[in-house]
Amino acid sequence: MASKPSSSAAGAAASRGGGGDYGGARREDLTLDKVSEAADAVATASSAGEVVRAIHAVAALVFPVDSAAVAGTVDEPFRSQIINAISLSDDEQGSWMHAFYHGPAFPTISKILLSNVALKWLRQISASARKEIYDSFFVKGPPTEVIQALVPALSHKGGSKEDHNTICSNIERLLILCLVENKGVGQIIAEFTVSSKHDEDNLNPGRATLISRVAQLLASIPDKTRMGASPALSSSSFFKCVVDQLLLGAEQATVELDADEDANGSDASNSVLLFVGETISRVSRRGSTGILVAELIPRIRSHLKRCMESDHKTIGPDMIKRVSQSRFWFNMVEAIRDQHSIERLAEEMLRQLASQRTSDEEAYWILWTLFNQSFMHNTVMRGMFVDKFLLWKTFPLCCLRWILHYAVFQFPPNSAIETQKQRTSNFLGTLQTLVSAWSKKECVQSYPVEQQAYITAAIGLCLEKMSKRELETTKDVLNNILEGVSCRLESPVDLIRKMASAIALTFSKIVDPNNPLYLDENCLENVEWDFGVLSPKEITAPKDVEHRSKLKASLPENKKHVAEKKAKAIKHGISDNRAKIVEIKSLDSCETSGHAMNGDFEEEECDEERMNIDASSESSLEPYDLSDDDTDLQKKFTQLTDLAAALRKPDDPDGVENALSSAEKLVRASPDELRHNSGDLARALVHVRCSDVAMEGEEDSTEEKRQKALVALLVTCTFESLDVLTKLLYSSSVDVSQRILIIDVMTEAAQELAETKIVRRELRHGNLISDTSPSWLVPSDRGPPGAGPWREVSESGTLLNWSHRYEREVPSRSGQVKSGKSRKWGLEKAKDMQTEWSKNRFPLYAAAFMLPVMQGYDKRSHGVDLLNRDFVVLGKLIYMLGVCMKCIAMHPEASAIAPALLDMIRSRAVSQHPEAYVRRSVLFAASCILIALHPSYVASALIEGNQDISAGLEWIRTWALHVAETDPDTECTSMAMTCLRLHSEMALQTSRALESADHGNASGSRSLPSKLDRIIIPFANMM
Repeated sequence: MASKPSSSAAGAAASRGGGGDYGGARREDLTLDKVSEAADAVATASSAGEVVRAIHAVAALVFPVDSAAVAGTVDEPFRSQIINAISLSDDEQGSWMHAFYHGPAFPTISKILLSNVALKWLRQISASARKEIYDSFFVKGPPTEVIQALVPALSHKGGSKEDHNTICSNIERLLILCLVENKGVGQIIAEFTVSSKHDEDNLNPGRATLISRVAQLLASIPDKTRMGASPALSSSSFFKCVVDQLLLGAEQATVELDADEDANGSDASNSVLLFVGETISRVSRRGSTGILVAELIPRIRSHLKRCMESDHKTIGPDMIKRVSQSRFWFNMVEAIRDQHSIERLAEEMLRQLASQRTSDEEAYWILWTLFNQSFMHNTVMRGMFVDKFLLWKTFPLCCLRWILHYAVFQFPPNSAIETQKQRTSNFLGTLQTLVSAWSKKECVQSYPVEQQAYITAAIGLCLEKMSKRELETTKDVLNNILEGVSCRLESPVDLIRKMASAIALTFSKIVDPNNPLYLDENCLENVEWDFGVLSPKEITAPKDVEHRSKLKASLPENKKHVAEKKAKAIKHGISDNRAKIVEIKSLDSCETSGHAMNGDFEEEECDEERMNIDASSESSLEPYDLSDDDTDLQKKFTQLTDLAAALRKPDDPDGVENALSSAEKLVRASPDELRHNSGDLARALVHVRCSDVAMEGEEDSTEEKRQKALVALLVTCTFESLDVLTKLLYSSSVDVSQRILIIDVMTEAAQELAETKIVRRELRHGNLISDTSPSWLVPSDRGPPGAGPWREVSESGTLLNWSHRYEREVPSRSGQVKSGKSRKWGLEKAKDMQTEWSKNRFPLYAAAFMLPVMQGYDKRSHGVDLLNRDFVVLGKLIYMLGVCMKCIAMHPEASAIAPALLDMIRSRAVSQHPEAYVRRSVLFAASCILIALHPSYVASALIEGNQDISAGLEWIRTWALHVAETDPDTECTSMAMTCLRLHSEMALQTSRALESADHGNASGSRSLPSKLDRIIIPFANMM
């Protein structure tokens, strides 16, 4: 061991004496020899002191070491050898250091230090010695070389798990020491700056590869650390530290290079920018764009404040260009080669600026500083802002304004030149692109509502900046706007109709500012372009539209009125549909529908009395109005024939209105002639034009009366009325609003029939035995006070009764709420003398409601086109069929009608309809089928091999899964998830029924089918 140090000292002396004669390769060989000697000593060492002495021999040649402090931690003879080690001057150590770290010596010794020494000896070395001769190899070395040695070692394989944890924990400690505590990333930038200042070809392929590799290793550190590593190496903490050092070092490097006139500033800056761009790109690719932007925004804000002159309130391009640090910010984005990372960076920056409530002007200059140089020279960058960020992405409204001002208008908001700026061809071309996409029918059908609102807002903000003269110079913008407004006014979604009204109003202000066009009564003069879904905080789904089952009639000759009324009539709500899917009430419950006949008459009388009281309370000084003095003289209808005749007299609006007011009460009275006149009355009610007979502003009240009359007609005289209405549904003599009316009243009638209130009285028969004397046949008279006499009750079913049954009335107990009960003496339980309960009467009429309307929906005839033009009617029809299925839930009729409904909704034209409104209705109907079918019936169908049910239920599952994954409409995806949940619940109940059937057939009389995979059993629900 003694010869080793002497040879080392000789080599060091030779190097010191003739250092200038040795080339770089010779010096690298010498350093490698020293490392080999140290490696041999470590391999054969028997104590920690020997290891310390071997490592110290190399460390003393490379960087300054406090040999006395190190020697104090070991015993003799190693202490003397350390103290007597040769020390070199600073220049000599610099030469050794360069040869050591940039040659093969450092990679070789790092492997020894990180593996053998870390496993066997590091714990036995004191902290002071470890800091001087072990950590210094990594802390004092070039960070680019250190990181290439440390990070790959994290992937060390082999040995026990304990050895692996020991090695990795030591490497993680060194990474924190080098990169976090000693600002290693800033040192990397300084190294690139110094090494390339005077190098004319510093961006050669080899150097570019090195920079890219260092950036890759740096960004991969959080992914390679252990699960229980220090929080300082987690993605959030580590990348925050890295980005902070990166931006600070790059700014300082830019200032330093601008001040150094002799430096090759352009190339040196390119090396720094390349490293910054590579690092940002890889950090972004690893999902930490938010951390990157969170560090970036405060620094660029500080830079803009630095650029603003004290005597100016606003900032301008010239102010920013004068500051030397601006050179880095101008080139930073351009240095990022990965376009996807740039897109994510810009998107995240817009969202964070919006969440911080940044002003429009400040956000504009942030975008201008970062992206303008790349935007001016890079076509892909322009396409990102103008195409992707306006047509394919969705941002808050404030972000949309910033994008338009920066990329389309190309001037800051609230600037003095805003009103004087001449529109560029880029502005007009962008507007033409937006309007062209917005006007297509596919946009309404396939784009999410949020995306449509975003594009609509972009068009509206552009139109607000235009004049009539500029609009006349554009090509096809007028036609496209009219097409887009027209197709949106036909939509059943209220939010989409609001978009059309907003664009129409803004467009009309350009054409004629004095006559704005209001298509919506709720439309404001200053349009709110966020439409409730483009809030600054987050992008939310549109609010659910509340369901309105009452039809609003319309004048066919007034197109605007038609659009508004039809829109109000057809928007059965999304939230209501979902609630009906999830919270299905028991249709045989004791809740009543509130449509008892006596209650209606009493309600009307109370309303009239209340009106009289209100009228009499008015001031007596007011003049008496004689204009409607003949109201009391109006004809009171008592015959259905007169009622139908009055409804057919459009020239007598008062008579028609009076007939509508009397229709419901008269129909619910169920006169004898109702069965014979129901068809005629139904036709008359359908063909009445309420808008012609009602006073202005009272159309809704008149429509409500007509709808209630038709519902009463369907409830009291079901088969006869249905025969007429189902034929009228596909008749060419009715329009769209009348078809919707028919479907709406059928829906309400089905729900009322399913919850009908019935008052049932028990029939009492005379006593078979009339004997007032006590007898052994009659029970004792003992009982509670107030009890009635015993009476014999006849038994049914046979002429010979071998037992006697007696009953008597007894008073209620204290605290007993329910009255009318009898205590009976006999072989059976007592029955209520009088009961009120709800009975589901709808299953009797289910086939009449559903089967006729499921025929002919796909046929196209004069005035009827449900699959295309009249898709709203198709959606309402499928919704009504779903409600009917819900009304016969768990009844035998459900299993008989479900296959027909499944065939209808499975058809490609229906299930894959381009309109989301129809797809929502299909999802609702499918969910109702899953609720309506009894699990035992599904199990029986599987056992018997009924392919219709099994294939239909499997189609529901696969189709709902497809919708949940691919449908652009957010409400459809939500309803599809609910449908899948109901399917899994149904499958679980069916599996239990199959298990019970399997146990029942254990004798082998009938075996279950071998393939029962038609229903997917949810394992999570079986716990």
